[in-house]
Amino acid sequence: MRIYHNNLSATLNQGFKPVWLIFGDEPWQKNDSLATIKNTYLQQGFDEIIRFTADDKFDWSNVTYEYQSMSLFSSQRIIEIEIISGKVNETASKALIALSEQFNNDIILIIHGAKLDAAQQKKKWFKTFESLGCFLPLYDIEGKQLNQWLNRQIKQLNLNISSDVIPLMIELFEGNLLALDQELQKLSILFSQNLITIQDAEKIIINQAKFNPFQVIDTLLIGNLKKCVSILDQLQHEGAPIGQLVWFLHKEISQLITMQERLKQGESINDLYKFYRIWDKKKPLYQNALNNMSMHNLQQGLSRLAQVDLISKTASDFNPYLLLSDVCITLYFGQTTSNLPLDYEYS
Repeated sequence: MRIYHNNLSATLNQGFKPVWLIFGDEPWQKNDSLATIKNTYLQQGFDEIIRFTADDKFDWSNVTYEYQSMSLFSSQRIIEIEIISGKVNETASKALIALSEQFNNDIILIIHGAKLDAAQQKKKWFKTFESLGCFLPLYDIEGKQLNQWLNRQIKQLNLNISSDVIPLMIELFEGNLLALDQELQKLSILFSQNLITIQDAEKIIINQAKFNPFQVIDTLLIGNLKKCVSILDQLQHEGAPIGQLVWFLHKEISQLITMQERLKQGESINDLYKFYRIWDKKKPLYQNALNNMSMHNLQQGLSRLAQVDLISKTASDFNPYLLLSDVCITLYFGQTTSNLPLDYEYS
């Protein structure tokens, strides 16, 4: 059956499940899910954990042998398999289907990896395992769900946080649950159950909401311009080099222009993914960008980026981070920004 992270504890309390599938790219939920499942079964006597890392060359007979063999250390074991190849090939699929016919109550099988696409979820091995156990798809927690998650964590840690701190933490850490959880743990140590005011929070956490250029690119590709501008603003406060950001954006826009040209020439999107070595988890981001960034907007964005680069090196009257925000917006709304000079705020 399919469940979500907030249902995990309740599902574990319902009884034994021989297999757990955990796939997705949100690291906090993955780490927490794995720890919760293993700790629950460790308390029930599953006190030996065998771990495998499976790539394209992995010998799946090792898993079969381990599953069938008797352990010298424990009668109840957990076998954990991390799939790092992005998908399960035909050899692995056959091995897993054969393994599903041998499930027993003495072994827990946990399989986890990056997000599986729709085609992988339709494979026989996956549908078989999902019907016999639990599948946890992990998605980014945003908006209302992030607010609910944050309040649950605050309650679990017995934190006494002023209500106006919540929006600040969401603004600073949206898209980075690991960092947000670390800050909550820190606040728990520093304040225990004492009231945490907005002034306290600003002093302690505002400088910890670290971002990097890769996050700018990811949010830009997916089209979340509000978050993209917010990250640029935070990077400005952190003192991120403007030249580095210009380089990252130039590289990405130039690649998207070339990809658009090659698509028009008849090349397949999958061939382009292979050529540019785009991981499976990145493919939806590029698909969105290619669908929603026109060639005109891409070229206009590249032109404006060149202006930002020149302005950042020759003038001190402009905020180059703000101008980079204009470039990002141009890639989706070039028809609007084309009517405005890049330095329109100062014109």
